[in-house]
Amino acid sequence: GITVYQEQVMLLSQSLAGFSKGDADVLRKAMGKKQKSVLDKMKTRFIEGGKVKGHAPEALEKIWTDWEAFAQYAFNKSHSTCYAFVAYQTAYLKAHYPGEYMSAVLNHAGSIDKITFFMEECKRMGIKVLGPDINESLKGFAVNKKGKIRFGLGGIKGVGEAAIENIIEERNKNGQFKDIFDFIRRINQRSVNKKSLESLAYSGAFDCFPQMSRAQFFVKGDGDKLTSLEKIINYGAASAQMKNGQANTLFGEMSVAMQIPAPKLAECEEWSLTEKLNYEKEVTGMFMSGHPLDHHRFELQHYQIIEIAEFNEVKMDTNLIKQAANLTVRLAGLIVDVQHRVTKTGKNFGSFVLEDFSGKTEFTLWSEDYVKFQNYLEKARKVFLTGNFRQRYKSEENFEFKINQLFLLETLKERTTRMIEMNLEPADLTKEMIDFLTKNIKAFPGRTLLKFNIIDNTENLKISLYNNEVSILLNDDLIQFLQNHPEIQINVHLQN
Repeated sequence: GITVYQEQVMLLSQSLAGFSKGDADVLRKAMGKKQKSVLDKMKTRFIEGGKVKGHAPEALEKIWTDWEAFAQYAFNKSHSTCYAFVAYQTAYLKAHYPGEYMSAVLNHAGSIDKITFFMEECKRMGIKVLGPDINESLKGFAVNKKGKIRFGLGGIKGVGEAAIENIIEERNKNGQFKDIFDFIRRINQRSVNKKSLESLAYSGAFDCFPQMSRAQFFVKGDGDKLTSLEKIINYGAASAQMKNGQANTLFGEMSVAMQIPAPKLAECEEWSLTEKLNYEKEVTGMFMSGHPLDHHRFELQHYQIIEIAEFNEVKMDTNLIKQAANLTVRLAGLIVDVQHRVTKTGKNFGSFVLEDFSGKTEFTLWSEDYVKFQNYLEKARKVFLTGNFRQRYKSEENFEFKINQLFLLETLKERTTRMIEMNLEPADLTKEMIDFLTKNIKAFPGRTLLKFNIIDNTENLKISLYNNEVSILLNDDLIQFLQNHPEIQINVHLQN
């Protein structure tokens, strides 16, 4: 009783309402191209034709309503068969060769947004996507021997085709690079230039050499005019020159390393995670070692925050917007772009792009809203916002998203958490848990109430334990403990 293919619509319209084959084809095209005006005209003909053939108007209305919904995704049978066949093949590959399949998907994803989306899918599947590695990366995404996906050298800005080919060819020919000095001696610096080396260091491709941190490549020692990377480059050039000069002498096979000592490199503190991530984003277009929002996964999970991908779906569909018009939407993410502008009439306004693990979206702030929230509009800031969809002035079909609140994501827990409710079974109430909570409550007094529900599912019993005089500051130690004990189910109650 369900219409599945366009051909069925054509046959049914002829059988039920007396459509000619030409009319049935016009109906098919209108459905395929979502031509609502044409469909509205044909509806009358369908209903009237159906009545002539003796069908009940209610049944004809039901069928047409189903077809209107069907038109949003209708295919002909041959097209559907092709899609089904490809879907079966890709599902098989994803199930049995997940690493190889997702590597191929990432290599053909195209935009950074899609790559980021598929990297999140890899995480969901339990497949690690590792950053670039000079001893393991190929040109594109590829699976390593441990079944993990390695980021390709071709995705690093500033590292050209010639550099990639030279690095991979040398590695395949003479084995992995032992350290940065072995690397610089073996590669061709005409292909792998200073810009390439800087990008490789920023991306973390040299992290396989534990003797050096990323920051160390760019530091100058006391009294030095050159950075460590420049010293390494000069050492490589001198080694190459010495090697070429000895090629046709009796000493041609003498170890170059014995001839030219490796330079002494200055020590320095490693970059913070934030600095690492910023440089990675700059040269790869994405965060590799982690994500600035990693520390806020608890909030994203428990504070009624929707993913930006879901928000974008609603934003593109008028029917969904109407359903959500009276609801408060809660979003959180990283500001990745900001524009401060002036209108032709001299009024200030601004726009910013917000990104989370699922995607990104853009907001514009006008007049009073811009004045109110402009201090938060800085790149790399993590923010939380609430708002709702509302109709534009003198328009019933056009909507805009109005931001009502905007503040730093770091302050969300303290500002909005009224109570933490923990649900657990009697067996989960261990001495370790009691000891930890006793110490944590004393160490972090605050305004958040605690409630425990001890649930015995076998006896269908529930005991609630809480004390209005005991409150806590929701802290990182407690969050880490809860995340390490998934058997404790959490409900976060927010301030009104």
